[in-house]
Amino acid sequence: MPMSRNANSRTLVIVESPTKAKTIRKFLPPGYKVEACMGHVRDLPTSAAEIPEKVKKEPWARLGVDVDKGFEPLYVVPKKKTKVVRELKDLLKDADHLLLATDEDREGESISWHLLELLKPKVPFERLVFHEITKDAIHRALENPRSLDDRLVRAQETRRILDRLVGYGLSPLLWSKIAFGLSAGRVQSVAVHVIVQRERERMAFRKASFWDLLATVSKGERFDARLTHVGANRVATGKDFDESTGALKKAEGLVHLDEAKAHELRRRLEPLPFVVKSVEEKPVTRRPPPPLITSTMQQEANRKLGMSAQETMRVAQSLYERGLITYMRTDSVHLSNEAIHAARGCVESRFGAEYLAPGVRQYKTSTKGAQEAHEAIRPSTHFTPPKETGLVGRDYDLYELIWMRTVATQMADARQTQIAVKIEAGDSTFAASGLRIVFPGFLRAYVEGSDDAQAALEERERLLPALKAGDTLRLDKLEAEGHETKPPPRYTEASLIQLMEKEGIGRPSTFATIVATIIDRGYVVKQANQLVPTFTAFVVSDLLENHFPDLVDLGFTSQMEQSLDAIAEGQLESQPYLRQFYMGDRGLKTRIDEQASEIDPKDAKLVKLPTELPGVEIHVGKFGPYLELQAGEAEARKASIPDDVAPGDLTSDRVQDILEKYERREQGIGQDPDTGKPVYLKTGSYGPYVQLGDAADEEKPKRASLPPGVQLQDVDLGLALKILELPRLLGTHPADGKEVRAGLGRFGPYVVHDGDFRSLKKDDDVLRVDLARALELLSVPKGRGRGQAEPLRQVGAHPADGQPIQLYSGRYGFYVKHGDTTATVSKDASFDPQALTVEQAVEALAAAPAGKKKRPAARKAASGAKAAASKEKAPAKKSAAPKKKAEASSDAPKAARTTKSAPSSGNSAAPKKVAARKTTKP
Repeated sequence: MPMSRNANSRTLVIVESPTKAKTIRKFLPPGYKVEACMGHVRDLPTSAAEIPEKVKKEPWARLGVDVDKGFEPLYVVPKKKTKVVRELKDLLKDADHLLLATDEDREGESISWHLLELLKPKVPFERLVFHEITKDAIHRALENPRSLDDRLVRAQETRRILDRLVGYGLSPLLWSKIAFGLSAGRVQSVAVHVIVQRERERMAFRKASFWDLLATVSKGERFDARLTHVGANRVATGKDFDESTGALKKAEGLVHLDEAKAHELRRRLEPLPFVVKSVEEKPVTRRPPPPLITSTMQQEANRKLGMSAQETMRVAQSLYERGLITYMRTDSVHLSNEAIHAARGCVESRFGAEYLAPGVRQYKTSTKGAQEAHEAIRPSTHFTPPKETGLVGRDYDLYELIWMRTVATQMADARQTQIAVKIEAGDSTFAASGLRIVFPGFLRAYVEGSDDAQAALEERERLLPALKAGDTLRLDKLEAEGHETKPPPRYTEASLIQLMEKEGIGRPSTFATIVATIIDRGYVVKQANQLVPTFTAFVVSDLLENHFPDLVDLGFTSQMEQSLDAIAEGQLESQPYLRQFYMGDRGLKTRIDEQASEIDPKDAKLVKLPTELPGVEIHVGKFGPYLELQAGEAEARKASIPDDVAPGDLTSDRVQDILEKYERREQGIGQDPDTGKPVYLKTGSYGPYVQLGDAADEEKPKRASLPPGVQLQDVDLGLALKILELPRLLGTHPADGKEVRAGLGRFGPYVVHDGDFRSLKKDDDVLRVDLARALELLSVPKGRGRGQAEPLRQVGAHPADGQPIQLYSGRYGFYVKHGDTTATVSKDASFDPQALTVEQAVEALAAAPAGKKKRPAARKAASGAKAAASKEKAPAKKSAAPKKKAEASSDAPKAARTTKSAPSSGNSAAPKKVAARKTTKP
């Protein structure tokens, strides 16, 4: 029963985001104050700086989990969340009731528990859950609050600890055996392994060729028929060839046509009559697909809209928080009675009563390990038509997808007729197929996407003329066509998510993060929409498969998910499970300790490909992959492998090309006509650069990094000399006659006049920019802080003070600015600036870390003097291109990301120590 409230009571409601808070406020009576905690307020420490001083020397501090004390986690409040926690504590002092309204899944339950641990409320508190943010849903939740579900909290905590044990256990092993900065993860590594295995299958694939005949015939209307049989033998097609050998799987009962045989058969059949042997019609009924769940939403958005899984979840979160759709992390296809009634009403008003399913249609959840779901993803109960929402861009596209899919579930079945025609010409048989749509039904609203182009083609209506057995057809054209078998397709985001869902790997809420992580970590690159593994992915996957095979096994990982579900349901205890997994006889810690001495780093860095490359070895070194060709007694030839070369692209010819280009660069690409010095094109620790002069002859030869957009393979002597001219003189400023130059600096290309710098824009070329353009850039006043001076657009007024929020494009991506506060909103180049809403901007600004306090002048001066003294003692560093920003993983200890350089087979540095602190268990 709900807690009684008097008219003067004050209730604090805590949700995750400002957008969600803004939507909920509209449905609550006076006396309720809704505030956002900005997601998780506590987590395991991610760096040594976050570990309290009193536990830094504990042996478990780096792990952040005291494995000897019941796997007790060390939780810390990240620095950027201290202000949020402090403000919530202050607000709670004035409240007499606390409602925790975080999301209804395990993550949301965990956030609520952490809030209780930090806020320690002295007033009554309850948990508020709802599946959609509408007035009715909020009021129902207020009438039916509940207690915190400790089992869900424990299951989420166990998952977090498992991820830490795997990540912090395996990652340092990868650092010491392969390269510093690599990471492993409980689900991440399985996904990488699956993609690598598919690439191995593709590389082991052997093409086979086969031919057949295509006849264009007519009886009033033209249509195509393909050869299927010669005599009693079926004509071989792609499915009849072995993928690893290219040979026919079985020759009996098959005829394999090559080009000569196909043309010979064509000449023999052309003068013969083509007669219809049989016509078969088969009625087919198709039911609409079930409503969307998290995984199918990500798949459909990827196939139909070209959205990544991460972008899909970001947009869906925004739609949910604005009250437009139900909760988007679910694996249930159930629809509520209200939703079904609303959907049926939409069908009848939009398409007519004949398109309405005769009865209410419900679906059963079949996802492996489905849990913690209440309803499918659908529009909120009011079912606002897409064009009436006011949405634009990606928000509109995804909402329309969800709306149409939900409406389609209550539409009538599609009725079709499949037509199969057999045609005889001499002893040969041709086949034609047609599809006639008798009644489109739900297809008027929704056609399910597919990664299979052929399957998609088969869904289209294909009409044939009226035919009957014995009809003689006119032969308009008979062609011999050659075909090649195709290797298994690479995974796309959609098909990888489909596999993870089918096998029960990860949870729906984690699919998008998993895909984004393996791309960010450099294990996978996206080519078009395909996920292509890198050389690093091959060596990491091999090491784990050889020494920790269960951790990349689909069945084992799926069993772990089932164990976590059992903990959530109270059927399994967390501590015994963790102890067995980590400290058992064959536990992870035991095996890591054993393998640390058994794994040979030289062998671990060797890329083992299924293709034959005589004399070639491929290694992953400190600065990336490189190849080594041993040719007799001579010294082995080595070369870094360019970024755009995938493992599956390597052939003997490509190896020779890479070696020749690399050696040509190292030997010099020409001579500077002015100085007579040699010009080199080299690859260093921070990427490719050009060099004038020999390092052996000069103390500091001139070097210059390649400008943005310049590809290493395109650099010849002329272009290298232009790069070495930087900063180049453009002319003099008309105002004072001082020089204006264009150069390439730490923060990218720029123009400068009398110490006044301006960054070049995306479309500017530092090698071609002229004085007029430089003066135009210099005339624009500098903006405060980062980014460009002129905003891309004004997003709107901030609800707190009415001041404008402006959107900029900066060096680190797109960001918004409100007063003196700035916040990144996207680092994705495909981000649509017009799609950003005021709510999204406000949420980003609220999450922005507070500015740093200024140090006292005396302390600052002392610090500066100390730094200067240290600088005098330190040896001078060599010139190099700008250093890349280090990256870190939540599943692995922080490690600096390294960039590719000249070949190196040396061992990586030892892992840094990371540490952490404790809390009470749920």
